[in-house]
Amino acid sequence: MTGTFFQPVSGFDLPRFAGVPTFMRLPHVPPGHARFDDVQIGLIGVPWDSGTTNRPGPRHGPRQLRDASTMMRAQHAVSGMRPFEAARCADLGDVGPNPADIEDSMARITSLYIQVGDAGSVPLTAGGDHLSSLPVLRAAAKSGPVGMIHFDSHTDLFHSYFGGMMYTHGTPFRRAVEEGLLDPKRVVQIGIRGTMYDTEDRDFAAAEGIRLILIEEFFARGVEDVMAEARETAGIGPT
Repeated sequence: MTGTFFQPVSGFDLPRFAGVPTFMRLPHVPPGHARFDDVQIGLIGVPWDSGTTNRPGPRHGPRQLRDASTMMRAQHAVSGMRPFEAARCADLGDVGPNPADIEDSMARITSLYIQVGDAGSVPLTAGGDHLSSLPVLRAAAKSGPVGMIHFDSHTDLFHSYFGGMMYTHGTPFRRAVEEGLLDPKRVVQIGIRGTMYDTEDRDFAAAEGIRLILIEEFFARGVEDVMAEARETAGIGPT
């Protein structure tokens, strides 16, 4: 690649504790910026956790990740890859959520991700609780249902919480299947573990054809074998 606009600020030029932090010290290119349509991979913050029922705080994640990511350098030590020369990357800024209104926040998130998709960029998200996934999927599946490889201890396939509340951190993928955003037969959930309320989420997965790879199976088979199945099921080619 030519040009320096999409290159991170080097620690040789500006100390890592100085300057306004962006993801990986990349340029800040929000919607409306003259170079917005040139971005190939856009990093987006979703500082929102209104779906959380326990352990709040993920709304602070994007800001903290930006600060931590200032330690990123230009080249991977083992592979020799220089990712910022392979694609034009930028920090697209944050979604401005409404912490008092779940529906409004989801609409705002979807709107930004549609803009990013229409510009031809691949979004990478720093959130946010798991409910953030639903409005992102509403944008990603604008042209039809998508597959998904999901790494988590929980399935997030529950119907509702607290007497019928449909939008929480434990329900986004149930909603995504119901809304036709996810093709359940192309969904793989890897690493499911821990104690359970009951089997409702796993029963839904079995009924819809969602593939669950529990943590015991993952360790028994190993990373390469599990990921080969996951890529094939989700319709993702080898990387």
